[in-house]
Amino acid sequence: MNTKTYAGIPEKYAKLEQAKIVLIPVPYDGTSTWQKGADKGPEAFLEASENMELYDIETNSEVYKQGVYLADAVTESTSPEAMVEAVHQVVKGYIKKNKFVTIFGGEHSISIGTIRAFNEAFNNLTVLHIDAHADLRQSYEGSSCNHACAVYEGSQETNLIQVGIRSMDVKEKSVMDFDKTYFAHDMAIDDSWIESAIDQMTDNVFITFDLDALDPSILPSTGTPEPGGLLWYETLDFLKQVFEEKNVVGFDIVELCPNENEKSSDFLAAKLYYKMLSYKFQNDENEYEETYKEKEFNQPNKVTKNYDDEYEY
Repeated sequence: MNTKTYAGIPEKYAKLEQAKIVLIPVPYDGTSTWQKGADKGPEAFLEASENMELYDIETNSEVYKQGVYLADAVTESTSPEAMVEAVHQVVKGYIKKNKFVTIFGGEHSISIGTIRAFNEAFNNLTVLHIDAHADLRQSYEGSSCNHACAVYEGSQETNLIQVGIRSMDVKEKSVMDFDKTYFAHDMAIDDSWIESAIDQMTDNVFITFDLDALDPSILPSTGTPEPGGLLWYETLDFLKQVFEEKNVVGFDIVELCPNENEKSSDFLAAKLYYKMLSYKFQNDENEYEETYKEKEFNQPNKVTKNYDDEYEY
């Protein structure tokens, strides 16, 4: 059982009953084929989160006040298949509790289970896959639950849109939908990809974000870095529009491979996670602030109580 809270937030915002958001760590690194260490990603991400300011300037919000429950980590590792099924069941359980479910890996094979759970829970689902690698192999090294197969099932069962791709095997061409794939070399010279990708999405969107989608110049600590990736503000611009125009039903972030001598990647991952939450809930936060202001304005003689104490979640 967890004794810590996400980002060190006060306990009253970290209880499952009141929290709108659930965060599930999955420290798994059983099928990675180059640099090992993604199993240490969730721990590094959580440590960095504790050193992050919790006020987001851009959205003028403190999204943690919506409540973030840090779930017990999914630690099943007897086989890739067993891990995927464990993730599937745990994620599905929290979705059924009507929570906004988020997952932090671990390597990308964990997303097979997350996508499966969200696809069962939401009709006509789009999976937005942001990654350097296509991950469309049906099987790799004897398993369909390998990190190289992360979105194969999603390609068959959901509306899969791939963004940032710049590395793949030739065999993956037979599976890939080129009309819904945005290659990094094209994105670099034509920014119309943002509107095009959003136009292809259904209303319900699940995001799987592999951190190697980002350029190694801003995030070197990942298992399989690829040159020519996304930069910070173009990534945020895209994500912000997706959250504004679509119903993002959940997301996972994977493939942080921490380096004890390079902490900026850990912090970027922490900031990215918090930004995505801020984009999801900024309207809720702003409505909450406006309600509070109106209440105080309409009762000028009322003694102001503590903001946090008066509005529990």
